[in-house]
Amino acid sequence: MEDRKELEELVIHRNKTQATLTKLELTIDEVLERYVGSLGLSQIVQVFLVSLAWIFDSQNTLVTIFSDAQPHSWRCKLDAGGGCSSNSSSSSSSSSSSSVCELVPGTWEWVGGNSSSILAEWGLICDRRFLAAVPASLFFLGSLLGSSFYGRLADSWLGRKNTVLLSCLLTSITAFITSFSPNVWIYAVLRFANGFSRSGIGICCLVLSTEAVGRKWRGQVGQYGFFLFTAGFLSLPLLAYPTRTNWRNLYRIISLLPLVYSLFLLPFVSDSPRWLLVRGRSKEALDVLKKFARFNGKELPNNLILLNPSSSIKTGNGGESESLPAIGNSKTLWTSRWAARRIIIVMMAGFGVGFVYYGIQLNVENLNFDLYFTVALNAMMEIPAVLIGSVLLSFTNRRLLFALSAYTAGISCILCSIFSDRSHKQEYKAGGSWAQLIIEGIGFMGASTAFDVMYIYCVELFPTNVRNFAVSLLRQALMLGASLAPLLVVLGRLSPSTSFLIFGVLSIFSGLFSLWLPETKNAPLYETLEQQEEEGGVEPSHLSDDSGLELGR
Repeated sequence: MEDRKELEELVIHRNKTQATLTKLELTIDEVLERYVGSLGLSQIVQVFLVSLAWIFDSQNTLVTIFSDAQPHSWRCKLDAGGGCSSNSSSSSSSSSSSSVCELVPGTWEWVGGNSSSILAEWGLICDRRFLAAVPASLFFLGSLLGSSFYGRLADSWLGRKNTVLLSCLLTSITAFITSFSPNVWIYAVLRFANGFSRSGIGICCLVLSTEAVGRKWRGQVGQYGFFLFTAGFLSLPLLAYPTRTNWRNLYRIISLLPLVYSLFLLPFVSDSPRWLLVRGRSKEALDVLKKFARFNGKELPNNLILLNPSSSIKTGNGGESESLPAIGNSKTLWTSRWAARRIIIVMMAGFGVGFVYYGIQLNVENLNFDLYFTVALNAMMEIPAVLIGSVLLSFTNRRLLFALSAYTAGISCILCSIFSDRSHKQEYKAGGSWAQLIIEGIGFMGASTAFDVMYIYCVELFPTNVRNFAVSLLRQALMLGASLAPLLVVLGRLSPSTSFLIFGVLSIFSGLFSLWLPETKNAPLYETLEQQEEEGGVEPSHLSDDSGLELGR
């Protein structure tokens, strides 16, 4: 019996030894492609749950279209006396504020009441008209600063999932508090705080979605989030119309949704296995991959270990690595010359795209159409933009698609400026120009496609250990452009053609900048800057003194 027991122990030991000697060492990309599946049921559920947060990002970003809108009409008060002439009352959004500036204060009133928007409640017209742009500009400046904060937080110790949770909770709190603003200055500060809070949603949701799938589906998965962003945009007219007499109620409604999401849906989301691996938490990374495989009806090999480019020791099924990962890598986004060149070009292109994308949306009130109808139309134009982008990303070069989309938006805006000039001169009373509205819709569709593709492009240009930070820098550039757009919208109330012309020129310049970026279609996602230099054909920064721009390969 003792001999038999010793023999069994010997066989078990031998099997363990053989398993150890035949360990299967693979990267996460290889595990996804061979064993988990590039895009299975588990990843579809993961991407959907993550992408739902884009709804709140959209609502909090674009809510000012309604809350900060110029009321469409005014009327004389019954007891106005001779200070107001009923013959001068206007229902034209393009002329209402200018005409009331000539009247005696207190002799007229907004048809929708003073609580319909912040302009009506706090009198942000006439000599105070540019104050109306301050809250929206500060919102995007807050988003700019928040992008850097959340980008570093998600790449370092907090991770993608927990950063989304923090961003959603803060977004909910700041949106709710905004509804109690007593004046425009407090309102502007709270919009800044809300912009800072929500800026982590888009960054982390995009990265968290794309890092869970194989390279074949990265572009399409990245577009799924923009579908939900569009859904949030499309929901705004539906929420704003019932609350059109009180802008504060609109903020209270949109504050509830991210809170519900954080408490009941986000707990079912898994963190990025790529981030976990880079942070040295290989066992957790492997557990996430096993979970994906199990729900896809597959199973990972028992002898599988994950190759960690940032660690000197390969890590396996049994536990963590024997040495800490090189989280504080000697190379960063700014010390690697090739990476610094890329991010600078990305940010320059992103500035123009952000300016045009958000500017066109905020500028809809200058089209002289019903605001709810125009916003809904623009939101619906994002649907074909995302669909076309998703299809084209599967077989078209990223650089070409982005450039053509930016050119389309630019040319359309320039054409809009021509129609705006004609419409302004002729002073249409029955409504705006339908030709202008159609061209504006095409331009917005182009701007939306360029906006979406730029995010996917940025994800593929940089490795895991700096990817979230790179996307956050792109986000900062987008928000910097967006922060200037409200000022141009206010200017557009005086000269619509000028605002559209500037939008068009900037969009075309953004498309030109992309010509100096490399193509990333079907390229692997690298884990570290060093790995991308070694395997991706990028010239190492310490060997290159060439400061020229990196023309596409």
